[in-house]
Amino acid sequence: MTKPTIGFIGLGLMGRAMVGCLQDAGYALTVLGNRDRTGVEEALSRGGSEAASARALTGATDIVMLCMGTSDQVESRVYGEDGVLAGAKPGQIVIDFGTSLPGSTLKIGADLAERGAIYLDAPLGRTPSHGREGKLNIMCAGDEAAYAKVKPELDTLGENVFHLGALGSGHTIKLINNFYAMTTALAMSEAFAMADLAGIDRAKLHAVMAAGPNHSGMMDFIKAWATEGRIDLAFAVANGKKDVGYYRRMAEDLGATSRMSGCADSALAKAIGHDFGDHMVPEMVDYFSKHLKD
Repeated sequence: MTKPTIGFIGLGLMGRAMVGCLQDAGYALTVLGNRDRTGVEEALSRGGSEAASARALTGATDIVMLCMGTSDQVESRVYGEDGVLAGAKPGQIVIDFGTSLPGSTLKIGADLAERGAIYLDAPLGRTPSHGREGKLNIMCAGDEAAYAKVKPELDTLGENVFHLGALGSGHTIKLINNFYAMTTALAMSEAFAMADLAGIDRAKLHAVMAAGPNHSGMMDFIKAWATEGRIDLAFAVANGKKDVGYYRRMAEDLGATSRMSGCADSALAKAIGHDFGDHMVPEMVDYFSKHLKD
């Protein structure tokens, strides 16, 4: 069978890795980037095409994939006379791989449905290197028939591909996951910093904590930096703040109050206020070490 053509919008580190994976698998790609043309040039060098607008890209392809940092960025590519919505065709499938607000996802899905197109949310787990190797975790949600139709493409990109229910479920689960991850990471970072203040060896603290039910992969990510100076979690503080903020907005949209996310949100905001936004989350150990007495 002939492979569907794919339009890909958003060629940052993850997006360009995914485009390379799809091209290696024999898919024809039309791409649309932003100010940084590195990913676009890489795709073109491998035989891809470049679209002049999101509308043109959508009109020329079977499946549209978006991999962008924020809901505002997604909406900027979907709406407007040159957006995805303007070029959408009946039966076309549009997939958002970013970490977006569920409310925005539902709005876009409803607007695309009016044109006969189908929207899936499919946030990602793991790193760009996994994206290049086709080993991402993909949390897809939305119409099951559409999911089944694009499952071969998702399987090309992902090692673990889940269908999680109705549209918006993927983004909801991803935000809950990232809220929990950031809260755990910050708690462990503060624990190491408090140990420093009390004159306790970091490795000894970790040995005790890791011997019990506290042990987790996130703990080990923080420990790798705290005791070995190695970054195993390449996720920026600013991105963590964005995701925790989205989680809090999601809670508000549900009429709920999130108690536990408040500390994480505040700590990340204060770190960004000290020009720490571009640092990786494990480096929050260093931030706490300097500011525990603030």
